[in-house]
Amino acid sequence: MARSFRLPDLGEGIHEGEVLALLVSVGDEVKEGDPIMEVETDKAAVEIPSPYTGTVKEILVKPGDTIQVGDVLMTFTGDGDAEAVVEPVPEKKQVAGAPEPESAVPPSPTVSKARGPVPASPATRRLARELGVDLHLVTPSGPGGLVTAEDVRAYAETGEKKEAIPAEDVPVKPLIAPEAPSIEIRVPSLPDFSKWGPVEKVPLRSVRKATAKQMSISWSQIPHVHNQDWVDMTKLEAFRIKHKAEIEAKGGKLTLTVFALKAAATALKTYPHFNASIDTASGDIIIKHYFHLGVAVNTDNGLIVPVIRDVDRKSITELAIELTDLVNRTRERKATLEEMQGGTFTITNVGPMGGGFFAPIINYPEVSILGMGAASLQPVVREVGDSGHEIVPRLMMPIVLCIDHRVLDGSDAIRFLKVIIDALEDPDELLMTMV
Repeated sequence: MARSFRLPDLGEGIHEGEVLALLVSVGDEVKEGDPIMEVETDKAAVEIPSPYTGTVKEILVKPGDTIQVGDVLMTFTGDGDAEAVVEPVPEKKQVAGAPEPESAVPPSPTVSKARGPVPASPATRRLARELGVDLHLVTPSGPGGLVTAEDVRAYAETGEKKEAIPAEDVPVKPLIAPEAPSIEIRVPSLPDFSKWGPVEKVPLRSVRKATAKQMSISWSQIPHVHNQDWVDMTKLEAFRIKHKAEIEAKGGKLTLTVFALKAAATALKTYPHFNASIDTASGDIIIKHYFHLGVAVNTDNGLIVPVIRDVDRKSITELAIELTDLVNRTRERKATLEEMQGGTFTITNVGPMGGGFFAPIINYPEVSILGMGAASLQPVVREVGDSGHEIVPRLMMPIVLCIDHRVLDGSDAIRFLKVIIDALEDPDELLMTMV
């Protein structure tokens, strides 16, 4: 009997994706876990594994299609009596203490109960295969019953055979609070632009579509306040040039973003409310005691924000190597979905493109973001002795901090930004204050 495969919940609020490629054809024999298609979500391009062992009977999508969680993508047939699977009957909710209904099909040694696909990223599946772990036996800790790499490692270390929690049974807290009653504002319809000249329609899809949605949420939900200043990068730039060849020999790039990551981690530990999210439904501020920093990366497909985990625990050298690798894989669309999730604070550096002061939008549901512009030589007036002054050339970089005014105030932003500025202006200060 044919079995339908629906797009599983990929977690982190992802509800749709675009089919990039089909990796199988009708009539192909596949095994459970084999990749059958590539789907691009707003986070990353991911491989979708087969939930069954059997034969591809029908393919209901094609490259370029936009698919929703729950959409039927393919159907399969079993590959022999040993693999025969009874089409599962829709599950009914049971009253506590009520007896189990009798199965419509008696148990048979040649008929096994179908086990649906376990929500997990391709990287997690590869790790599970390497460690010899059955994902069905791993208790998920991710949103929507998503099995994470940490879950697989924990299972491999303990060998504890816990029953996996079905995704539909895992309570998922909405990422966005219920909308409050408001005055309905209708967006006017667009005019017919073709009346005035030739036009071209380009579909809003993939990363650009996800960016539009995410920025709409961020701008409508978060009251933004910006605080900007200048950073004297003269000493740090000399330090960077002195050590960049050493880092490059190890496979990394010693960019200003690397130093900003360490400075931001120090500031976040000093002022924990910047490393938070607000739960408007419960009225709580959720402070995270881990420091996973997102770095905005400009790609051919749009702006993508991969995440460097545990920045506070890594050295400048480690961060330089890891950031270089992650940025390269992000631009090549090889970064995994897990590497796009779990950020607590974001840094965006437009300096390499020549940008100056700008006002970044906070990456919801975070409460702050740091923006860096291009450093340039500028004349700076500084004191000499007790009453004299001199004008000297200094490498000055514009910097801006954006905060969520529901959680933070302007005075908080000034103090937070001062920690970062002090650390960046003096390499000795940066090394002495690193946590």
